[in-house]
Order: sequence, then structure tokens, then C-alpha cells
Amino acid sequence: MSPLTAKASSTLLPVCLLIVAMVSIQSGASLAKSLFPLIGAEGITTLRLGIGTLILFIIFRPWRMRFTAGNRLPLLIYGLSLGAMNYLFYLSLRTIPLGIAVALEFTGPLAVAMFSSRRLIDFVWVALAIIGLGFLLPLGHDLDSIDLFGAAYALGAGACWAVYIIFGQKAGGDHGPGTVAVGSLIAALVFCPIGAWQAGSALLNMEILPVAFAVAILSTALPYSLEIIALPKIPARTFGTLMSLEPALAALSGMIFLNEHLTSMQWLALAAIIAASMGATMTIKPKPQIENLS
Repeated sequence: MSPLTAKASSTLLPVCLLIVAMVSIQSGASLAKSLFPLIGAEGITTLRLGIGTLILFIIFRPWRMRFTAGNRLPLLIYGLSLGAMNYLFYLSLRTIPLGIAVALEFTGPLAVAMFSSRRLIDFVWVALAIIGLGFLLPLGHDLDSIDLFGAAYALGAGACWAVYIIFGQKAGGDHGPGTVAVGSLIAALVFCPIGAWQAGSALLNMEILPVAFAVAILSTALPYSLEIIALPKIPARTFGTLMSLEPALAALSGMIFLNEHLTSMQWLALAAIIAASMGATMTIKPKPQIENLS
């Protein structure tokens, strides 16, 4: 096998894992939103994190992992960002369509890609992303077209997503696949009590438990397991390019499962954000490594 073929083969598996993760998480988001009338966004966040953490612990058995003082902080930040990302994203889904929420949330990974380089072409992608956001957030006119609080929650989830990527790569490299179980536990310990307090007795409805298990598997256990395996093995450029497809997948999922239909202008905005992300990640010029002379 030639070196080029071997490299392509080693990249193919993590690419496939990320595609499956994207489809899974958007299907889970649609299913989760269908439960909002019963237990609210906070309640489904609690069930998703709680059940998902139990499943991840069974799969990865993280109690066998070894932790040192030097690698605990990235793991802690990874877990907190994971929980905040889930919580804010579900709050955004209460008032805005799934496709728009994911497009706004995706500004986080887009920012990670942008900060990887400082060339003139990068400002083209920044401008394209801003144009897309301008179409989605018509500030100053036609305010009824999108809920600004929902948009703010989605943008906050995007900021958490950026932190999740950065510290997920570091924590995953230090601890391996079991990282996602510990990170999910950290998220659950912080955000499950908050969600349970806000949802109240609605969480005791046993009829929703099977659907909640499905949400936990599709939105947490499966995609995060696949991502934590793929992240350390795939170039940042490839990761960003693939994830650029997520807003479109979310919009399609919303149409199929939630009957959410976007306007032509909103589809144009999604296309601009997707193009900006793909362009940014495909034209990244890696920062030169500085040789250690000491």
C-alpha cells in the first residue's frame, strides 16, 4: 500500500464516523423538540444528559482512566462546555427552527477555523458568514421573522461548541474515548439539577422515558462517542469542512420530522454560512511550527 493510499484509508474511518454522528445528532434534536410540549427544553436537557451519561459509562467504563493534575483542567472545561452547549441549544429550539438554530450555533466552529489563519482570503469568508447572519438576524426590521432571544441562545451554544472542539481535542488526546463519558458526567452534575428544578414533576412521566432514551442515544451517546474517537485522528480542516454540512442536515431534519419550512431568504443565509465555513476550512494555512532551540 502506497503512503498516499494509507493516508487516505486512515482518514476515511474518522470521516465516516463524523457523518454518522451528524445525522444522528440532528435526528435526535428533532425527536427532542417533539417532547418540548410535555417536559420543556430544560426537562429534555436533563433526561438527555442523565441517560446519555449512564450509557456512556457502561460503554467506556471511565473509572479505569488515570488522571493527573496536568490534564484535569482541559477535561473539566470540555465537560462544562458540553453541558452548556446542550442547554443553550435546546433553549434556542423553543422559538426558532432547527435549521436556523444549528446555522447560528455553527458560528462557533467557524470561528475556530477562522482563527487558524490570518490571510486576506479569510476576510472573504468572514464577510460571507456575516452576510449569512445578516439574513438570519434582520436587526432593525421585520423582527417577527426570527426570535432574537432564541437566536442569542443559539449563538451562545456556538461559543460553547468552539470551546468543546478545542478542549475536546486536548482532552481526547490525553484520555482517549473514555473522555466523553467523564465530560458528560461533568455536564450532567452541573446542568441536570438546573433542568430538573425548572421542569419539575413533568420528568416523572414514565410514558416519555422510551423516547428520552432514544434522544439520549441519538443526541449524546452515539455522536459524542464517534466524535471523541474521530477528533484526535482527523485534521482540523477536514473536521471543519465536514461539519459545514450540519446546518443543511438540520434544516432537512426539521422539514422531515418537524414540518419546519424555511423561507428562500433563510435558505440563502444557510448557504452563505455553509459556504463560508467550507471555504475557511479548505483554505486554512497551518501556522508554522516554531522550533524549540533551548
